[in-house]
Amino acid sequence: DMGLIYGLEIEDSKVGVYLTLTSPACPAGPQILSQIDTKVRELEGVEDVDVNVVWTPPWTPDMLSDEAKNELGIF
Repeated sequence: DMGLIYGLEIEDSKVGVYLTLTSPACPAGPQILSQIDTKVRELEGVEDVDVNVVWTPPWTPDMLSDEAKNELGIF
């Protein structure tokens, strides 16, 4: 819903996740990265996870899903 995930690469049992954060100083950043790693590792057949933070393109509120925009009161 946040539009943070930019892409995935799956090669055999390894999954690469490419995402951004709302800002480089995002206080939830470490928790988000940890949760992604944990949840992807729980998937059947996954043995290795590589979580990559990228800054291009920069995140904007336009990337929010309609549901998230409604939840946050952004129209």
